[in-house]
Amino acid sequence: MIDPTITHLRQLMEQQDYPALAAACAEAWAAQSDPATLPLLALAEAQQGDFHCAREHLQQAEALFDQLDVDARTDLAGACLVLLQFDRAIALLDDILAAAPEQDLALARRGFACMARGEPAEAAAWFERSLQHNPGRITVLLNRIHLHLQQQELSEAEARLAQAEQQLATRQGLPEAIRNQHRDALDNLRLSLWVKQGETAEAEAWVAEQGDVAGAQAHFARVLAENDRHAQAEAVLKEGLRRDPDNETLVRQFIELAQLLGRSHQAVHLIERRIARDRDNPEWWIALVNACLPQFEARAAQAADKALELCEALTVSDDNPEARICALRRQARLALAQVKANQQQYDEAEPMLLALLEEQPHLAPALRELGSLCLQRGRIDEAVAHFERLKQIDPVMGHGALINARRFPEDETTLEKIEQVARRPSLEGSLRSGLLFQLAAAWEKRKDYDKAFSLADEANRASKRFLHYDPKAHRNSCARIRALYSRDYFARRKDYGNPSTLPVFVLGMPRSGTTLVEQIIAGHSLIQGAGELGVIPARIQGLNRWERHIGSGREYPVCMDDVTAYVSQGIAQQVLDELQGYADEAKPGAKHVVDKLPHNFENIGFIKLLFPNARIISVRRDPRDIAMSNYFTDYQAKHGGMGFAYDLEWIGQQLADHNLLMHHWQQLFPNEILEINYEDVVEDTEGMARRMLDYIGVDWEPQVLAFNELDRPVKTASVWQVRQPIYKTSKAKWMNYKPHILPLVEAANAPIRPDPETIKLLPEPGMYTTAGSYYKADKLDEAEYEYKKLLHHIPDHGAANYQVGVIYWRKGHLKEAIPFLEKAHNKCPWQTVWRQGLIQAYEATGETDKAEALKQKYPARGPTADADSQGLETYQGELIMPTSENPREAYLDEVLGNYFRQG
Repeated sequence: MIDPTITHLRQLMEQQDYPALAAACAEAWAAQSDPATLPLLALAEAQQGDFHCAREHLQQAEALFDQLDVDARTDLAGACLVLLQFDRAIALLDDILAAAPEQDLALARRGFACMARGEPAEAAAWFERSLQHNPGRITVLLNRIHLHLQQQELSEAEARLAQAEQQLATRQGLPEAIRNQHRDALDNLRLSLWVKQGETAEAEAWVAEQGDVAGAQAHFARVLAENDRHAQAEAVLKEGLRRDPDNETLVRQFIELAQLLGRSHQAVHLIERRIARDRDNPEWWIALVNACLPQFEARAAQAADKALELCEALTVSDDNPEARICALRRQARLALAQVKANQQQYDEAEPMLLALLEEQPHLAPALRELGSLCLQRGRIDEAVAHFERLKQIDPVMGHGALINARRFPEDETTLEKIEQVARRPSLEGSLRSGLLFQLAAAWEKRKDYDKAFSLADEANRASKRFLHYDPKAHRNSCARIRALYSRDYFARRKDYGNPSTLPVFVLGMPRSGTTLVEQIIAGHSLIQGAGELGVIPARIQGLNRWERHIGSGREYPVCMDDVTAYVSQGIAQQVLDELQGYADEAKPGAKHVVDKLPHNFENIGFIKLLFPNARIISVRRDPRDIAMSNYFTDYQAKHGGMGFAYDLEWIGQQLADHNLLMHHWQQLFPNEILEINYEDVVEDTEGMARRMLDYIGVDWEPQVLAFNELDRPVKTASVWQVRQPIYKTSKAKWMNYKPHILPLVEAANAPIRPDPETIKLLPEPGMYTTAGSYYKADKLDEAEYEYKKLLHHIPDHGAANYQVGVIYWRKGHLKEAIPFLEKAHNKCPWQTVWRQGLIQAYEATGETDKAEALKQKYPARGPTADADSQGLETYQGELIMPTSENPREAYLDEVLGNYFRQG
């Protein structure tokens, strides 16, 4: 006789009312101690995220296994599935089905297990068997429709959709929340079918007819993205946000899409807008951490601290059940640990991750982060152990992490399953390129080079959809760099920079061997390896920020004629202070600090201006090996400087640009740049190590040859390789892909023809700051003369026009001042002080209509209004705070200093 209590509990399970199920199971277990309630209790707790209690009750149920009937064992398998114990679940289900082959729930759960393991064909077969015995199980129908769509079986999907909709309409006793959940899933599948059938007009019409238009738009946008229509998805979300700018569902989805498209600034801005409205919601602070990493490290750290603070302050209530609070606290702690790891504060991050895993051993993101941390610190065996645990929880994530650690699956079946998952639609699109890159490495290891290239090629083409890289712009930039940095340029700047020999720059094409070279020389007791630093690009961006601020219309490298000797010395000192900090923290006795940012090969001219005595090691390698290594690497930075690596022609062009630039630098600085070949390092490691140390100026130390044992973190794509002894298998690897590299060879050997461009330099450096120092000293005539000299060369220079207007104003030539102020405002409309100055000038000369028009167009808002109203009176005062006895140097310290600080 069936126990009516168990019948009721299983009805709650079928209705997916897990809170009610957990409460009823706990009550039933306390009253009757019926073992059949324990698997249901474990399942309910796991579904709500209470994994610790779920595992405890699962263990209790396992201990009473002999007392469980077939249905209870099926429930036990269900709990195992939710807890990601797939092998145990499958073993249970196979035993059940051997004895009761028509048990429809066991059949369905066997299908769920196959789906989770990336076996769609097997899953479909199990689902079909389940539906034969119980056609009305909606969750099985939904999964079967999903598989039909995945396999492009569109007519079958349409028929099953009609069946599911009928079942949902006639199903009695289903809680409204679960009914709505099923309805959302069906709507999503219907939209996906329309998009795959090319019937987007029908989908758009359906969206417009829904009561919850915003929710329908969110569904539609995700379906479009899953079908590689990201631009259309973005347009749908924008339309939704125009109608309902505060809709949380649309905002969250737009943030997710913005991050996917490489628009981190946009994502951060949107999250911060939400935080401004809901400052005490820790979820948004956690989202801000994820959006800020790894680009905006300081902001991510602040957000992580705030998220944890808010989570700790949460108290249990109807709106905030204990399970939700625990989950949020785990997310906040994980976010803080990720920030610490990103900052290379591993001694703080590791205990945080271990504590999280002690509480929740199956927390996959924490396991992955801990394994990555161990890998970066050179603890390969520990990393592999963590990834093996991860594989048991999330097979795809675990295998991917193991492949990155060069532990490859031994059977092709596993690789085929991962490939099926890689082709499962997601917000990224119809393909998950990261998984395809990992599979390419695995098939390369198996020496199936055609298969490996095919997967890498597919991954690169999928990634290119999101790229903003412009190979022509890069070629033109390299041409400008070569044109600006000439013998004449340096001959006129002999007193520039700092003579320090602290900096050592290891550079070259990415994947040329820069990490190996740095690891070798960093083994010396007097040399600290700091990894890939952004200190040089940050200062270049500082120049660009300054030029935008003053409205010159110029950027690096042309604006280098705004850098005076004094400014170059100040920038150099900032860089030295930063590098010295790395040495003081890790190796206090170090005399040299290595920055191994590969793309600094573009910045050698700037480096030599700042540090004439800096040691620069250029690493070269067979360009075909560089190319293939780049093409097989997923940099997960598709939207930055590594965009070239996703196209063989672009790689070929970059190789050619690099070669020409290095020839230029060698001609400009003969015998000052040490060129090292990766192949020579592999063949004669000691000889090359001696040569590099001699070039740097330190004595030989044999421990540098034990570079793979060096206890220092490595975060680059070479993290695994530099933990190994020297190996030669990477030499001439391109030969395995010889049939595929014709586009690379043709691009690398094509003539380099940048767009013709004339570089217009100022006749003397620092003309703007010279004029400013005269103005600071109240020498208006001299300042006017210098500003006009500058305007002769750059007529649209925003700040120079504004300053001439100010000078005219102060001399009493009000009408003559206005054209200069107008030109400055038109050039830099974001300069609020300039705008207020123009408004004041209009009002003083009776042109009140123009003043009002500007006020209407740019209404003053909030706390900036008072500052804006100062206009002409305080523009210079806001920028100048003397810190030196020399007026010009005081001016430079203030107006330029902040623009060259990193970050």
